[in-house]
Amino acid sequence: MSNAPTPHNAALAGQIAKTVLMPGDPLRAKFIAENYLENVVCFNTVRNMLGYTGTYQGKPVSVMGHGMGIPSIGIYSYELFNFYDVDNIIRIGSAGALQDDLDLKDLVIAMGACTDSNYASQYQLPGTYAPIASYPLIQKAIEAAQKKGIKAAVGNVLSSDMFYNANKGANDAWKSMGVLCIEMEAAALYMNAARAGKNALCILSVSDHIGKGTKLSARERQHGFTNMIEVALGIIY
Repeated sequence: MSNAPTPHNAALAGQIAKTVLMPGDPLRAKFIAENYLENVVCFNTVRNMLGYTGTYQGKPVSVMGHGMGIPSIGIYSYELFNFYDVDNIIRIGSAGALQDDLDLKDLVIAMGACTDSNYASQYQLPGTYAPIASYPLIQKAIEAAQKKGIKAAVGNVLSSDMFYNANKGANDAWKSMGVLCIEMEAAALYMNAARAGKNALCILSVSDHIGKGTKLSARERQHGFTNMIEVALGIIY
């Protein structure tokens, strides 16, 4: 706590709730704060990575952007867990679907996160680490989706360091292993949570289908993920 504020976060101790929703896009964080939370206070504008604390159905919750990619969420989630005493981080973001039975705006609950990143090397483990979500959050997300009648696929995702991959066979290889979709952050979030003894989950909404060639517009990505947001808010405790 003595490390707050940080070079990336202007919040003071106590200004961030125990549970934080983290979209990649800070404008999506602003949208959630303005449309879902009450008694909202902005705690961060550093680098325009907007962060807000408010209440949802009387419960304190914060929402903050995390940027794009493993290095970015690695910084923000590390600071929230270790410097601001946050207990739960729920990443909400977009993903590119791999499996044929997924469609645009479908929900994916990331039980595990494969990765082509070298993020785990810092821990000097004598083997290959498997980043997974916290089961209590998975269970609550499934229950929240079922309560709202929202279909959600639960399984493995890929957290990739590459948006443009020179290996043209990579997507088919991951698809053949049952990976549901590709995003760019969950693995680092799960590793940071595990190392800190905290909880993390990634809930994704399909923004494009890599095999079918379909995709949402930029505006739909920013404002069109209502189901994902409401499921995430439904698991706050």
